[in-house]
Amino acid sequence: MNLVRLAWLYFRVGVMNEVQYRLNFFVQVLQSGVALVTGLVVLNVVFTYANTLNGWTHAELLAVMGVHILMSGIIKSAIQPNMLRVMEDIREGTLDFVLTKPEDAQTLVSIREIRMWQMVDIALGAIVLATAVTQLGRAIGVVEALLFGATLCAGALMIYSFWLMLTTVAFWVVRMDHAVELFQGIYQAGRWPVGIYPPALRLSLTVLVPIAFAVTVPAEALTKRLTPAALLGAIALAVALLVVSRRVWKFGLRHYTGASA
Repeated sequence: MNLVRLAWLYFRVGVMNEVQYRLNFFVQVLQSGVALVTGLVVLNVVFTYANTLNGWTHAELLAVMGVHILMSGIIKSAIQPNMLRVMEDIREGTLDFVLTKPEDAQTLVSIREIRMWQMVDIALGAIVLATAVTQLGRAIGVVEALLFGATLCAGALMIYSFWLMLTTVAFWVVRMDHAVELFQGIYQAGRWPVGIYPPALRLSLTVLVPIAFAVTVPAEALTKRLTPAALLGAIALAVALLVVSRRVWKFGLRHYTGASA
């Protein structure tokens, strides 16, 4: 309950900070709109030369794109801002202010920042998903909806865990500014189903960076392609990454020397 109240408090503060710069909303809408139109153009170009892409139809690939955009909104509005702030705090030694508070440090650093205008991507992703479901021409039942929600949450937890472990490297490496560009470059590969890539790249997007589980698996749940093995694998990997990232974070904290050291 304390966690919920704390998260709500930080959310309110984040919203108040964001609404001071309302022009950013229109800038974000423009950026997201351009990215969406570009993605749709590329998708339509692909399907002018083929009816399917590795067995995926146009509507199914549209669902993958919708999940990709939606997950990008989650990352940019809640996960990435918090992790970047942690990197800055480690570099400047101001992480002390978090460590001296009575709440768990990992929890605090994970919920302090919210970028409300980035949620535009969440809304756009939902619209693209709704369009894809309409084009699929078949009803989405309760089971598919629940599976989609479960795999989407598992994917978000995997991305959070990956970002936390990436952020923890800042305890040893002074500057991690390249981390955002590196992640964004890799994440763009998730715009397409992981199965279309060569085996080596497919393995990298599944094991090293869990883009496949974060984007392709939720889309499979929505398009009735999800297998029990993929579902269990997504849940198991999410739990494993949470445990590993927690231990990596604790290990990093033991090597932190802040401003008070």
